[in-house]
Parts: sequence; C-alpha cells; structure tokens
Amino acid sequence: MNGNKSNLYDAIIVGGGPAGSCAALYANKIGLKTIILEKSRFPRDKVCGDALSGKVVRYMKELEILNEVSKLEGSTINTITFGSPNHKQFNVYLTNRYNKNIIKEGYAIKRSIFDNFLFNKANQLTDTKLGFKVNKILYNNKKIIGVEGLNNNNNKEKIYAPIILGCDGANSTIAKKLGLYTDLQKNSAMAIRCYYKNVKNLKNQIELHFVDEVLPGYFWLFPVGKNTANIGIGLSKEQAKKDTRKLSTILDDVTNSNFFRKRFKDSKKIDSPKSWVLPLGRVKRINYGDGFMLLGDAAGLIDPFTGEGIGNAMASAKFAIKIASKCLEKNDFSSKLTSEYNKILWTKLGSELKTSSRLQDLANYRVLLNFVMGKASSNKNVQDIISGMLAKEIPKERLTNPLFYLKILLS
Repeated sequence: MNGNKSNLYDAIIVGGGPAGSCAALYANKIGLKTIILEKSRFPRDKVCGDALSGKVVRYMKELEILNEVSKLEGSTINTITFGSPNHKQFNVYLTNRYNKNIIKEGYAIKRSIFDNFLFNKANQLTDTKLGFKVNKILYNNKKIIGVEGLNNNNNKEKIYAPIILGCDGANSTIAKKLGLYTDLQKNSAMAIRCYYKNVKNLKNQIELHFVDEVLPGYFWLFPVGKNTANIGIGLSKEQAKKDTRKLSTILDDVTNSNFFRKRFKDSKKIDSPKSWVLPLGRVKRINYGDGFMLLGDAAGLIDPFTGEGIGNAMASAKFAIKIASKCLEKNDFSSKLTSEYNKILWTKLGSELKTSSRLQDLANYRVLLNFVMGKASSNKNVQDIISGMLAKEIPKERLTNPLFYLKILLS
C-alpha cells in the first residue's frame, strides 16, 4: 500500500448511518483503527419510519449507549396497535407475560436526531471525514487496498485499508462500484413518509394499519415527540408500479378516508412527503468478496414484513467487525474468509427474514387479515399469542402455519 500512518487504517467504513457508526463502535471495542467516510453532514435527515425496535434497544444496550438514547427527543413506545382492513384493532403490549427480557420498550426518534447521536458517539472514538464522496475503489494486483474520493474541499484524496465496509444505504456507491447494485434493487419495496403536527390521539404506541387504500402494504402512524407524528405507507415496488396513483396520493387517500379523517382534521403537514426504496431481505444477495463486506441496507437486510432496517443494520455491523478482525489477524482478506460474515448473518437473521417474507405474502389476503385481527381484537388469548411472537418467546413461524388459524378459530 502507498498509505502512511495518517491515511492508513485497518478498515474503511463508507457511510455514517447506524450500520457505519455501529461498526466503528464495535471496532473500537476490540482495538481496530477505522475511519468513517460520509458524503453528507450531520445532522441530516434520513427518510424512515423512525421506529427503534426491541432489537435496536438490545444492541444499544450492548454498546452501552441506551441510557443516553432514552433521553433523546422522541417517544417511548410500550404498545403496538394493529388495524385490519375492516378496521378492527387490537393492542400488543411490550410488557406482557411472554416477554421475560429486561427490555420492555422501544422508541420512536427522528433519524435526524438518532443518526446524529450515533455518529457523534463514533466520532469521539474513530477518525471521520464528512462531505467525502467516494468515486473509486483502489486496487493493487486485483486486491482492494482503499478508496479514492473528493474530500470536503473538493480535492482528490486517497484512504488506504485492506478491507472496505459498505454501509452507504440502499443507493450504495460501494455496491455500484462492485457491480452489485442491480441485484440490490431486486425484491424491493417503496415507502413514503411525511411529518405531521396535531394528529389526534397520539399515545406511547406505534400503529400499523392494513387498510384497503394501501393493501397489500400498510399505513403507519408513529409519534416522534413534541406532538409530531411520522405518517407513512409501505408497499412492494411491484405493487407500487401497478397502482396508477402516486405514493403521495395514496397517503392522502388514507389520511382523508372516513376512518382516519377525524384524526387528521386539525393536523398540519410540516414537511413535504419523501419516498425511498427499501431493499428487502427476501433473498440472499452478494454481500461479501475479496476485501469487502456490505452492511445494513447496502446488503438488503430490511425486514420484509415490518420494514425495519436499523436493527438488522446494527446486527450486520457487529458481525462484520468480528470477521474484519479475523481477516486482520490472519492477514487474509479473501472471499474465503469474508464469506464467514455471510454465514453468520444468515444464521442469525435468516430464519426471521424468511418468516417475515412469508408474512408479507399473507398481507395479500384481505379475508385472512380481517379474520386474525378480528379475533385478536376481542380475544386476549390471541393477543397473548401474538405478543409472545413479537417478544420472540413463541416462534413467529406459527403465523404461517394453517394450524395456527385453526387454533384462533376455536379460541
């Protein structure tokens, strides 16, 4: 390598979002020298639902940052409300008899706040370059040795490391440079988000409604503090293409519908609706190779059913740093070794993503949604079963088993 001490690292992290910042935090725990290259400046917005699940909370606890996150501006979530196409609703409480973990709450915090917090934590422990746009991967004898890009002063700059962690999202530059971007866009969903003030009946809960205006997708309503709500819809890219309406029109159709109209009567949009692509974890994409690993959205790890990406991004950061450390120890950055990252990733997340893919498919069946949610709205036993699944005390696979619905029918 041509690097010197000032620009030579154990690993280059491209992207400073949750995957990149957590990768730096995990790297620091084991003494790896890393640098985060981020094209934006913090704080910056990231289009998202803003919900931080129990999985996110577990990783924040592991990184010893949970107490600080809980004090950020936002909402503490202790309930999840589900709504069916015929508007039967039921609540799932995070504090329930199945949840034996000490983590009994989640959060809804704007990504402009949460990501800024995470990046600042990483910035205290690792080198960072904001406003740095990667435009080339550097090779020597066909081996990755670093990246070249334009820095904050618009000057070319080279950064060296034997391994690159692509943490730069659904539009990953690293995936593009490696020829993997087209594959990343397969099995994707579309979503749109808008912030509102003064939506009625905001509580410490997140709401997911499978309504006719969006089916087979869903409408969400998440409180994010200061009487502000993150309102949005998510549906498959295939379904979005079939629908003649714009995503913003579909969102307006929901908020203006007979069921939701009263809640939005005195509300006010405080920004313009923003859409984005979600690469779903329905398929195994190429996420590793000689001298690189892809993390988070760049690896296509978004939960197909819930749309959650942050928790899986943090998980991938932990696993990637473990393998990066092994590569450095053995001085071997070949795909033979980085493939272990892929194995860990799918061993830990694969079953969950597979089940969520099947659950996403079930959202196509309006009658089934009405049946299950209708039963849950009036039957505590069914609510407890679903609570247990969310708490992971009961296998989520049961929701894809016909016998589960027979049990509900007889409840």
